Amino acid sequence: MLPKMTLVLGGAASGKSLWAENLLLSSRLAPVYLATSRVFDDEIKLKIDLHRSRRNDRWHTIEADSDIGTALVPLESTQAVLIDCATMWLSNRMMDDHDLDAAQGGLLSALGHCAAPTIVVSNEVGQSIVPDNALARRFREAQGRLNIALAQQADLVVFVTAGLPQVLKGDLP
Repeated sequence: MLPKMTLVLGGAASGKSLWAENLLLSSRLAPVYLATSRVFDDEIKLKIDLHRSRRNDRWHTIEADSDIGTALVPLESTQAVLIDCATMWLSNRMMDDHDLDAAQGGLLSALGHCAAPTIVVSNEVGQSIVPDNALARRFREAQGRLNIALAQQADLVVFVTAGLPQVLKGDLP
């Protein structure tokens, strides 16, 4: 049985998405993939294609690059949703010049009201060097605040490094 909310953190290419997909599939609930990335170059398109290739027809995919809350409302307790990822969602909100505090509050509220167990994938960006420009530093700070808020609300928090999970909060199902 999946917890109501799980946060899966890790660095870029750490295996966090694959680990989260396998955790969701182990629940035997109907899998829903909530995709937050926008295709803005060939590199991100290749990454999206890789993620798509891992999912079979059993997965229901919802494209939600900006409004995750609306996508979560109709989901039922017989489903489990994987949001991949909070980092791309935050980046989209930032690039669209949204109020990040309001967007984060809306996301947390939607997650709290979602009937389906939810797994949120997010990047840990605070363990690298200090960025050399103001926009990147603003993003790093916003991502850190979002991860802290998600971790506080989550029942289970897992940090994935080299495909290996380390439980930071809660217990694996």
